[in-house]
Amino acid sequence: MQLSEKIKSLAQTYSPKVIEYRRHLHANPELSFQEYNTMAYVAEQLSSMGLQPQIGVADTGVVALIEGKNPQKQTLALRADMDALPIKEANDVPYKSTKEGIMHACGHDVHTASLLGTAHILQQVRDSFEGTVKLVFQPGEEKFPGGASLMIKEGVLKAQGKTLAPRGMVGQHVMPFIPAGKVGFREGLYMASADEIYMTIRGKGGHGAMPENTIDPILITSHILVALQQVISRNCSPKMPSVLSFGKVIAQGATNVIPNDVYVEGTFRTYDEDWRKDAHQRIKKMACGIAESMGATCEIDIKVGYPHLKNNPELTKRLRGYAVDYLGEENVLDLDLWLAGEDFAYYSQEIDASFYRLGTRNEARGITSSVHTSTFDIDETALELGCGLMAWLTIQELTEGT
Repeated sequence: MQLSEKIKSLAQTYSPKVIEYRRHLHANPELSFQEYNTMAYVAEQLSSMGLQPQIGVADTGVVALIEGKNPQKQTLALRADMDALPIKEANDVPYKSTKEGIMHACGHDVHTASLLGTAHILQQVRDSFEGTVKLVFQPGEEKFPGGASLMIKEGVLKAQGKTLAPRGMVGQHVMPFIPAGKVGFREGLYMASADEIYMTIRGKGGHGAMPENTIDPILITSHILVALQQVISRNCSPKMPSVLSFGKVIAQGATNVIPNDVYVEGTFRTYDEDWRKDAHQRIKKMACGIAESMGATCEIDIKVGYPHLKNNPELTKRLRGYAVDYLGEENVLDLDLWLAGEDFAYYSQEIDASFYRLGTRNEARGITSSVHTSTFDIDETALELGCGLMAWLTIQELTEGT
């Protein structure tokens, strides 16, 4: 039996167990950096495979090693995130969240279950590859500063005893816009940096019928919000995707009351770290300058979030080729840029990394909701493909990518 067929057979064999993992995790979600029960559950499953998991990495993370032949030759890391979101689940399913107001609405239960399935397969075929596979179960992807940054600080990308530092890292993420049975790859720039903007424009409130006695923060805020779009349109190359959006404006006035303050929240996203820093300064200078010129003040805080995610072109090209061999060309798609943020980006800034997408959509069954919604769910047939494909990619990269 060819190795690819053996892996597919093992993925099919372990599929019911992987579905069981996913359903347990889905029913028992935990928020970012609170994944203590999840950590214990993952460690228990890894131990049952004969592995020796290291728990408590970045407090709630888990790391384990699978050694093939000649384990000191090389190391490849595989990552899954484990945290859930503060969303109340609306799905009526047997594995519905049992935690009020907490839900696996971004598929991290899928990622964790899939990597556990991959571990089962790699343990079975560890004589088929040379080197070591480092399994990284990471907390806190959904919350700044991002569990990836903390895992890096705790040495997950460094040598561990006789085990070499990983020469690359691979991550898999659900994609509800891609049908189950298909996957997507993109070389180079993929996901954007993500920064949060908080502004308070302070003026002088008063009666709406006597605006001459006020310093109207609502009017001033409107000038600031319109003007700030010039930061991108007149300072950034049209060839560099950037987004500046404001989604929250609070002005506690009334039909005839001009308030003292206006509070604003927004986000800035792009793909270039130098331009990112420059844009921050321009946003601050313009907002504060406009407020001052109109008699108000502007307090602005830009919280620097995740960097942009770049898929190493050579590694990603190889992985895409392996995926074609495993699934067929018709089931491997090319992805476009996506300006969402993802803390896997921290790994991609440090070592060769590749982040690909696992299709989970099934229109016939009504499984079409986006991530971060109360109705998000997946076609669970994707789990068999998810664990099998990652095992295949890992073995092929350790065999042919050296």
